[in-house]
Amino acid sequence: MPTPLCPYFTKCGGCTFQHIDYSLQVEQKRKALVQALNDVEIKVFSGKEYAYRNRMDFVFHSQGLGLRERGKWYSIVDIQKCVISDAKINQLLQEVQLYFPNPDSFDVRKHTGTFRYAVIRVTSIGDSSVSFVLNEDSSRLGEAVEKIKQFATKTTAKNIMIAAVPAHTDVSISEDSSVIKGSEYLQEKLLGKKFYFPIQGFFQNNSPMASKMQEYVHSTLQQYSTSSVHLLDLYGGVGTFGIINADLFAGITIIDLGLSIDAAKKNLEENKIVNGTALNLDAAQLKKISLPKLLFVITDPPRTGMDAKTIDQLNVLQPEVIIYISCHVAQLAKELTKLKKYGIKSAALFDLFPQTNHSEAVVELVRKVSPAAEKTNSAIKSAGKKY
Repeated sequence: MPTPLCPYFTKCGGCTFQHIDYSLQVEQKRKALVQALNDVEIKVFSGKEYAYRNRMDFVFHSQGLGLRERGKWYSIVDIQKCVISDAKINQLLQEVQLYFPNPDSFDVRKHTGTFRYAVIRVTSIGDSSVSFVLNEDSSRLGEAVEKIKQFATKTTAKNIMIAAVPAHTDVSISEDSSVIKGSEYLQEKLLGKKFYFPIQGFFQNNSPMASKMQEYVHSTLQQYSTSSVHLLDLYGGVGTFGIINADLFAGITIIDLGLSIDAAKKNLEENKIVNGTALNLDAAQLKKISLPKLLFVITDPPRTGMDAKTIDQLNVLQPEVIIYISCHVAQLAKELTKLKKYGIKSAALFDLFPQTNHSEAVVELVRKVSPAAEKTNSAIKSAGKKY
């Protein structure tokens, strides 16, 4: 068994697999996906074992920043370096530690104090941010804001944001936020396309593996004749899947909510996608929009999976192909049983989360049709293979 690289491994509540050989970690994840999909053959993709994370939510404590102790949500382990994080994240961690050596940190049991989180993010093209999450009920809020403004002039982070949250909540994002330096967006590139995403919004935490996953999905879709087909990018976030695959389809529709869909609209313009639309819509309300009959779907829901109403509407729409991307194997298996008109054509595992028990799955689902119906549905065919 390997010796964990992290000196905090037995205490920190973060990654828990460092004592397991990495090849065995990946094999365990593969077996879990095989079992969930009833013995379907799985392609496996992996990358760097360490120094891969592009986002960390560090917790303020009286001596600086850390992560929650394993099994003790109220206790913080002081962290000087995180071995699964990108080197730039660790540099920014040190900058914050040095500038805020004895912060007025938030006490999660007493609900007092000011500084709660420092959310540090970086991208593969050199962008970076620190988002300070503060207790909006603190009497020292103004003092903290001034200190952060001073830090913004010293740090190498390109973007600095402040977000205020109520004392009796435990979140690291807020609508009550302001940009102190730079922009509210970070910039990343995937497969040659440029994407803006909100500092407080979702983006994959492992950029190199996210690129591999995008490349795999693109090559999967290239097997089909889709020039007359519409693509629905469901739970589409900032539009990465839809935009990267827009050239394969007659049109694309990206669906998500809030800050993400605002970024998706910006990304459509940035990448000069003329056949795309981004809609601010809850996926549960999918039935409210009209979509072309010839339809493919990419769905990338959160860990909780798709809403039951969304699944019902997919069964009504009957897209020819569904690419289901999931970070929760058990939820994926549960929802596939509700898509009874579809069979699994291929499946792949992407290890975006080395040293943890998490992974990402991509499942290609093809609508089942009778031989007679297949003859009349020649617009959509798999290259060299019929279903």
